[in-house]
Amino acid sequence: MASFSHPGAATGTVPEPQTLGFLLLDNFTLISLASAIEPLRMANQLAGRELYRWYIITLDGAPVRASDGMQVTPDASAQSPLRLDWLVVCGGVAPLKSVTPALVSWLQSRSRVLRRIGSVCTGSWALAQAGLLDGYEVSIHWECQAAMQEAYPRAAWSMRLFSIDRDRFTASGGTAPLDMMLNLIGRDHGRELSAAISEMFIYERVRGEEDQQRVPLKHVLGTTQPKLLEIVALMEANIEEPIELDELASYVDVSRRQLERLFQRHLHCSPSRYYLKLRLTRARQLLKQTPLPIIEIASACGFVSTPHFSKCYREYFGTPPREDRGESLKIRRLEPIPSPVTESESLMQYSSASVALNDARGEPTYASVALN
Repeated sequence: MASFSHPGAATGTVPEPQTLGFLLLDNFTLISLASAIEPLRMANQLAGRELYRWYIITLDGAPVRASDGMQVTPDASAQSPLRLDWLVVCGGVAPLKSVTPALVSWLQSRSRVLRRIGSVCTGSWALAQAGLLDGYEVSIHWECQAAMQEAYPRAAWSMRLFSIDRDRFTASGGTAPLDMMLNLIGRDHGRELSAAISEMFIYERVRGEEDQQRVPLKHVLGTTQPKLLEIVALMEANIEEPIELDELASYVDVSRRQLERLFQRHLHCSPSRYYLKLRLTRARQLLKQTPLPIIEIASACGFVSTPHFSKCYREYFGTPPREDRGESLKIRRLEPIPSPVTESESLMQYSSASVALNDARGEPTYASVALN
């Protein structure tokens, strides 16, 4: 394995390591945190010196649980006198519950002295609420895209895996922080180092800023159905004011009957059903991730009346929108463990998996796949 010399080797000076603070919000995703930290560890190992150092922080210094139920004890509280160069806000499930006025105020005050500010997964919620993403290109998990565009229109929300825009860096979630950190390390210390880190992690390709989230429909259908892809793109771009099917057909120069056949053959549903699915999926995201009134959500998703929206929503998801909204706003707490109880019984009854599943009940994707 190649070794790496530091920028000050020729002059005999060794630059100070960059210090990062990882601010963990309740229910942060552990995979995103690990994906962001591990490249820094390996950068130091391969360089043979400390290029980066990091601290785990919570707002009050108390332990915090990840979305999988694991509890993490921080190194410091937000009020600790740490001298940070970078701050990374780590979000996860139900980010709105973690974005408090105290957190927003602290982020605003620290932003004045930081070289770089970033986030992984849904940590962008906190930065956006603090006004720290206005005028920047920002990446966030595709599931939160619609809600963020509605709530914070001053930021340029992107479907890229990650975005690095001047002194801001944001990753969508999952393993995307690994790619983002490899790109940042490459900018700081050269591509040879970032490539070597990738090799150590058996990571075949370092994805760049141009890589997009989710598998686009064109990858599913291939390149043999350009008219269908164009029609779906038009649907996705016109959620608030749906386009009539005859008009959609005319845009791509096909007949209404040809349009129907394309959808039935390749997407196994009618075009009107597919369009309705897109609008209801967007509505569910807004319902669960924003405090927007139901009447505004209905309008934003192309429904002319709230009763009609509620009827369609119930028929598609099996529950009325008001009930879904209520479930998403509930704060679930574990019942006190009966006493006396053995440690073994406690662990079995209140496992990390059960905590994570309980917390996931308010998520838009909960129970969305029917199993045999």
